[in-house]
Amino acid sequence: MYKVIGGVKTRAFRVIWMLEELGQPFELIPAGPRTDEAKAYNPTGKVPAMLDGEELLTDSVAIMQYLADKHGALTAPAGTIQRARQDAMTCWLIDEFDAILWATAKHSFVWPKEMRVPEIKPSLKAEFARAASVLADRLEGPFLMGDEITVPDLLAVHCLNWSIGAGFDPVDDRLAEWASGLRKRDAFKATRARDTA
Repeated sequence: MYKVIGGVKTRAFRVIWMLEELGQPFELIPAGPRTDEAKAYNPTGKVPAMLDGEELLTDSVAIMQYLADKHGALTAPAGTIQRARQDAMTCWLIDEFDAILWATAKHSFVWPKEMRVPEIKPSLKAEFARAASVLADRLEGPFLMGDEITVPDLLAVHCLNWSIGAGFDPVDDRLAEWASGLRKRDAFKATRARDTA
């Protein structure tokens, strides 16, 4: 059984959602970022981490793609043009969504007060809004990569949720409606329910 280290209010949400989509059993080991519990699995204190047997994996997106490849679901096969396009979308989301949200978090509460530059936050929010508009324009099917849900869908929806919690402006209606549809999936609801359990 997999063991996920982290919490639903962190990037561990993505890994939990992936496991729920895959129908794989797992144990959740609660640990907040930078806590002693988290550092026991990852010296940086970042979550999530995941144990597959004795093997320890870190970084939410790497874990998600590993699980997708291992179970042959929510991904295009490695070595295909479709996978290259999927990987391009994943990398774009990390650069244009996740990195901006993480920078905002660092300047809001992660870094010590003397290192924070609150004046940067409006420009980060504007950059996220620009990227969200680009993503809205790229929506062509029910999922980002076509007719099947893949890793980038989970990553994008998690980032959109994060942006709401961070007080960013609402995104384009097309993108908001698309994300709302994915939030209705049983696996998403099961993941969110762990927050109130």
